[in-house]
Amino acid sequence: MNRILVYRAIGLGDFLTAVPALRAVARAFPTAEVCLAGPAPLAPLAPLTGAVGTFLPTGELAPPPWSGPPPALAVNLHGRGPQSHRLLQALGPRRLVAFANADAGVPGPRWRPDEHEVARWCRLLEESGIPAEPGELDLAVPAAPPPVRAATVVHPGAAAPGRRWPVDRFAALAAQLCARGHSVVVTGVPFEVPAARAVAVRAGLADECVLAGRLDLAEMAALIADARLVVCGDTGVGHLATAYRTPSVLLFGPMPPALWGPPAGRREHRVLWHGELAGLPAVDGQAHPAVLAIPVEEVLAAAGEVERTGPPAVRPPR
Repeated sequence: MNRILVYRAIGLGDFLTAVPALRAVARAFPTAEVCLAGPAPLAPLAPLTGAVGTFLPTGELAPPPWSGPPPALAVNLHGRGPQSHRLLQALGPRRLVAFANADAGVPGPRWRPDEHEVARWCRLLEESGIPAEPGELDLAVPAAPPPVRAATVVHPGAAAPGRRWPVDRFAALAAQLCARGHSVVVTGVPFEVPAARAVAVRAGLADECVLAGRLDLAEMAALIADARLVVCGDTGVGHLATAYRTPSVLLFGPMPPALWGPPAGRREHRVLWHGELAGLPAVDGQAHPAVLAIPVEEVLAAAGEVERTGPPAVRPPR
């Protein structure tokens, strides 16, 4: 059997924006085994794409753990090179699909800096002769039930400090949502547990409402798929809400949502972005001015809007 290697060794949001490209590769080569090289924590999500046969755990810009004959095809969904190109070239694939990079000696489509991340990887494939559909973002729902049913998920964390809305505002928001009848839980990765606990304490939530540091990605996916509402910054959890068409309010800062936000026209998502402030400099370790410009009242109003639209017109299969 031919084996195809797809390289995308970065975070959750990066993985989810590449799902349409993964599906395009699998559809174009239906008899091949698609092997995805990416960070180990993402492994539970790979089967939910319906496009990945084997997951190969690897670190960012680390060699993929490939064994056996060279790949029939290697697809670089990681970046524009040259480092990631060279990692794949070292495996001797019969064909490499990647953006053009003179340093690595790779021809191909031209990299465009101002392009939505989903569209970028679909265009790479399209211009390489592999049809792709950017709208194919939905994930299958994990088989295991969610840890909490119909929760409102408040996720205060983000990898970069500049994208983190202040803890006190998340707490005020959580308290207001509880007063409106929402069952609020607070999520986060292990290093975000202190912030999640601070939100819960200030909002008057019980200890069991803090799920930060307690869920793997399959459990988080199940939680988001079943959630009533998700409120978070420009982070991977927002992309999970997009993948499950779960009503969401996303707080953007320095990064334009036109490059990383949900698809335009989806009624179940609201993006809040004070783009007029996006070009201002950020102070190291602090939220960006564009994030700080979002008041609690604006988030509450957006939450009410997505709830009034009703359930999404299409939900992924359960």
